Amino acid sequence: MTGKDAGGGGGKGRLFTVGLVSAWYSSNIGVLLLNKYLLSNYGFKYPIFLTMCHMAACSLFSYAAIAWLRIVPMQLPRSRLQLSKIAALSLVFCASVVSGNISLRYLPVSFNQAVGATTPFFTAVFAYLMTVKRESFLTYLALVPVVTGVIIASGGEPSFHLFGFIMCVGATAARALKTVLQGILMSSEGEKINSMNLLMYMAPIAVVLLVPATIFMEDNAVAVAMELAKKDFNIIWYLLFNSSLAYFVNLTNFLVTKHTSALTLQVLGNAKGAVAVVISILIFRNPVSVTGMLGYTLTVIGVVLYSEAKKRTKQ
Repeated sequence: MTGKDAGGGGGKGRLFTVGLVSAWYSSNIGVLLLNKYLLSNYGFKYPIFLTMCHMAACSLFSYAAIAWLRIVPMQLPRSRLQLSKIAALSLVFCASVVSGNISLRYLPVSFNQAVGATTPFFTAVFAYLMTVKRESFLTYLALVPVVTGVIIASGGEPSFHLFGFIMCVGATAARALKTVLQGILMSSEGEKINSMNLLMYMAPIAVVLLVPATIFMEDNAVAVAMELAKKDFNIIWYLLFNSSLAYFVNLTNFLVTKHTSALTLQVLGNAKGAVAVVISILIFRNPVSVTGMLGYTLTVIGVVLYSEAKKRTKQ
């Protein structure tokens, strides 16, 4: 192979990675902003129904991607026990997404992201409680600015809403709990399953859980959607596009994890929250305070320090 060919291959590889990261950012930030628009600005106040639509799309697209497009090899559950573990993960996953969507009804995206950045704190707490896994002193020390930043941001948030805040904290804690549980339940070699296959099994279970929840708690969601569609048919396209994006968040996350290093993923993940905050403020023009932005900045710095401390302990 000539130097020119090698350079061309490297250039294509870099271009592919940049495209992949752009798709990851676009789908993540897009679904977040569209959720906010539908639940808060548009007036479609049915977060459980919206989550059910997301999970239905994830079920269909996951099966198509694995069974037909063969993006990854299909992994079948090896036992009823493994299936019950997947169901438990699905329940926590469901709680996380529903709580997150409920919080978007009451909180601006900027503050939602600030609270969401505390995921490492909850992960460390659950890891300690459930596995008695101790981190280094520096790792725990890095969590201080993570939590302090959110406390400062909460005090300086002009659009603070207590119920929305509780839901957002619940969503963040459930997301961390799923990560720890997944590490415990799927730790044995025979039970390891990649994230795309896991989604293919979790999403239909989530739909089964969310259908009765929607019927009992948001029984008029479908009727309202149909009524809105008579006035503005765009609501149907919004829901379809939003649900499709929810799947592509998972797909691009899997692909970015596969094609980049763990360190790159950490850096990109930390930056993604900040980009989402800036874009949401520009679009929704929600009021922000200097105190709130300082608090969020402190939280992001804490997350970066936490990532560095974790990396050093592994070396």
